[in-house]
Amino acid sequence: QCFYFSLLLLSLDVLSAHQSKPGLMKQQNDTNLPREKKKNPPHIVFILIDDQGFNDIGYHNPTIKTPTLDKLAAEGVKLENYYVQPICTPSRSQLLTGRYQIHTGLQHSIIRSRQPSCLPRHMDTLPETLRRAGYSTHMVGKWHLGFYRKSCLPTRKGFDTFFGSLTGSVDYYSYGSCNGPGVCGYDLHDNERVAWGHEGKYSTTLFTQRAHKILKSHDPADRPLFLLLSLQAVHGPLQPPKSFVYLYRDMANVDRRKFAAMVSTVDEAVRNVTYALRKYGYYKNSVIIYSTDNGAQPYVGGSNWPLRGRKGTYWEGGVRGVAFVHSPLLKHRRRVSTALLHITDWFPTLVGLAGGNISQSPGLDGFDVWPTISEGKESPRKEILHNINPLHRSMLPSGLSAVWDTSVQAAIRVGDWKLLTGDPGDGDWVPVQMLSTPPRPWWNLERTLMSSIHKDVWLFNITADPYERQDLSQQRPDVVLQLLGRLAFYNQTAVPVYFPPDDPQADPDRHQGAWVPWVDEDDEEGKYEGVYKKGKGRKNPCKLESFFLKLNMGMMSKRI
Repeated sequence: QCFYFSLLLLSLDVLSAHQSKPGLMKQQNDTNLPREKKKNPPHIVFILIDDQGFNDIGYHNPTIKTPTLDKLAAEGVKLENYYVQPICTPSRSQLLTGRYQIHTGLQHSIIRSRQPSCLPRHMDTLPETLRRAGYSTHMVGKWHLGFYRKSCLPTRKGFDTFFGSLTGSVDYYSYGSCNGPGVCGYDLHDNERVAWGHEGKYSTTLFTQRAHKILKSHDPADRPLFLLLSLQAVHGPLQPPKSFVYLYRDMANVDRRKFAAMVSTVDEAVRNVTYALRKYGYYKNSVIIYSTDNGAQPYVGGSNWPLRGRKGTYWEGGVRGVAFVHSPLLKHRRRVSTALLHITDWFPTLVGLAGGNISQSPGLDGFDVWPTISEGKESPRKEILHNINPLHRSMLPSGLSAVWDTSVQAAIRVGDWKLLTGDPGDGDWVPVQMLSTPPRPWWNLERTLMSSIHKDVWLFNITADPYERQDLSQQRPDVVLQLLGRLAFYNQTAVPVYFPPDDPQADPDRHQGAWVPWVDEDDEEGKYEGVYKKGKGRKNPCKLESFFLKLNMGMMSKRI
């Protein structure tokens, strides 16, 4: 068995000796240096969509009617090799912090409404950094990054104003949100107070109206503006206005019909926002970014076809995201970019555009990719750590436990290669015509549905095989070993998972029927402890194996 460890050391030497080769580069952020102060920094509008799949936009699928999105993307740069996280909270945390989940403690799942958890207090955020660069910062829509104490709220994380919901899913008309059966409350907030009285107004329309109000009231010549429009569409529940459903009256699948209609509501919202940008003088000096937060959930009408998998999985259908950039400031427009990009890249990229200083934000995992997007230059990103989740393990015994515990759910992309270990989640390919009905309530659909799998290592050449149909793990054990080494490398810097149990004090019935912060700011920060327990390495006569056990297992936990 020690032979494998010697081979791994040799492989790691090869990695460091050939950093310039695609697929073998060790990431470094040396290119992320402070830029000179911008004279006229651009206005930045980031439109974040919830659960929109690869097959849920017109320029990928003509049956979806999104003329505004199609036009904006065609006139800008389509990002066709762009990655997000498979579920909501992790993607949003990476957007706002520029850091992988393993560095924020959010490796395991979403933040539930009753969980005393949120973004780490010590970590700066994108809006905070932009505000230091002179920006006016606003957020409208879905937060889903924790709210158990006031210091977790968007207005305490860098946004001058906030209007939207704090939990993961709300009713589009009543703004009711449930965290399991019988635990429900009202979830619409204006800054730090509950925004009662908006029942009956469709959330996509309401959020768009608030965005319009912000654009109208702000003077674009006075200060640059950062607006995060985080629509809850097209996340369930499926509640499109009837007028939009009529557009898809020929679709046989009812859930697909409703889902497609909700995508069209997003298209209308974006049309109204871009109209306001032109009307109020922002457009000529603006950057519009459109991105989904994760792949679609086929069980509620979404589609990632022809990609494999779905929301909640580490197959391409869960992590390859729909995205484009539209801006008059792009040097090379009307093109498709296949450069490797990741959601963490927006932090240094947007701070760079703003003329800010990212040297005050140590530990970023993102890269400044504006030259890649605007000019078509080579991406500085050569690999992506999709995640390492030590709390999610397959039931199979590990085959190379001393190199990497392959029962642990993990995924990494290095150049053309993608490696998955543990249980990546439901790995079906789901054509649109085969969409099924939800097998369980929505709050369980957020998590991975355990599938019957009999292996725990997969390797794909994603460039040659984007649909993950040919597993090459047996043919290329050398690449498998190299990528296992990269997982071990990243795991050295992982912080413990923070996933505390639900707190009954959060129940909306205790707070006039609304979801609000429930922990006093004076309470000790360490009062709530996560489920994570640091594992202990076992002794082994092979010194090399012992080394890798300490390296790898030090951040692992036993199954909980």
